[in-house]
Amino acid sequence: MKLIRFASIDGNSNGYWALMALFAAFIMAALGSSYFMEHNGHWVTGMNNQIVWGLPHVFAVFLIVAASGALNVASIASVFNKKAYKPLARLSALLAIALLMGGLVVLVLDLGRPDRLIIAATIYNFKSIFAWNMILYSGFIGIVGVYLWTMMDQTVAKYNRVAGISAFIWRLMLTTGTGSIFGFLVARQGYDAAIMAPMFVIMSFAFGLAFFLLVLFAAYNGTKRELGDAIVLRLRKLLGVFVAAILYFVAVFHLTNLYATEHHGVEAFILRDGGIFTQLFWAQVVIGGLIPLALIFAPQLKNCRKSLALASVLVILGGLLQMYVIIIGGQAYPLQLFPGMEVSSSFFDGVVNSYTPSLAELMLGLGGVAITLIVVTLAVKALDLLPVSMADAVADPHHKD
Repeated sequence: MKLIRFASIDGNSNGYWALMALFAAFIMAALGSSYFMEHNGHWVTGMNNQIVWGLPHVFAVFLIVAASGALNVASIASVFNKKAYKPLARLSALLAIALLMGGLVVLVLDLGRPDRLIIAATIYNFKSIFAWNMILYSGFIGIVGVYLWTMMDQTVAKYNRVAGISAFIWRLMLTTGTGSIFGFLVARQGYDAAIMAPMFVIMSFAFGLAFFLLVLFAAYNGTKRELGDAIVLRLRKLLGVFVAAILYFVAVFHLTNLYATEHHGVEAFILRDGGIFTQLFWAQVVIGGLIPLALIFAPQLKNCRKSLALASVLVILGGLLQMYVIIIGGQAYPLQLFPGMEVSSSFFDGVVNSYTPSLAELMLGLGGVAITLIVVTLAVKALDLLPVSMADAVADPHHKD
């Protein structure tokens, strides 16, 4: 592998500023949506006393989970010492921080009163997984920030591997903690499962890598820099493995629930009788799993980058559908207060809860994505994060002239 030279992008083209304006418009719409919900109350959203986590939480959790996976390339480079991935490690670390920032902004603005974050940051109940996640999220940004510093400053480069291993361990803890939010909620039959934690870890690998690939293609196509086939092919295969692993975990999760009689009701709801949730579940399997696998592993599409980009888009869409089914579908299924008994009252006992997302919720969620992308777009203009060339002759350690 030849010496890799890094340089910031010019960022003076009309296309660059048009992109910035587009992201800014979505961010302003998100702020307006947050203001609208805060001053009118959450009754203007689709949320209610039964569905307390709505579409903004779907986006927030998705972005937080994807943040961990976006660090894949950097982790493979530093922790596993794979030289082919090292040139893209800086972009990987930056995207991880940006995705987490986008997710946390959505989460904070959806609180109704963002000032409550002060309580969450100063008063801890260590029996609560939510309190642990406050530490995990802020710690992730700090550790990955130090990790990025060791990549860019030669005076501290000797600490790069230590920082990389620390970031790798922390990212696994972060995603495990996020998955455990649902796995520990025994009152909800759609959540209560220990497999939630490792399933969220593998979901993060696929969602984050899909995001990384789209950002990588956009950056190199937009700046007319060369991106060789060797690294793209490696990332293509890696994404395929992660997508297949998600399908495996989803299958194990539902087969395990089907084995337990107490979960037959919720499984019938998700897999067969849940209306929109059933439709979204099977759409997630097809759109976010089977079609991307076909696009990735079809021999005739091996060197087709458009098919890889499309597969990445579908993985992200499938991930959002999966989060929607997990988060909202799990709340829609009625609580089983007295197993084996029929319960009927005026308090929605035994009733499937309804939820229709509002435009304000959608714009708030999309605003989180826009924050992620505007952070990346500004950073690559201000800092030397992108290799000038990722041609095979430059970046591939096994390339033969």
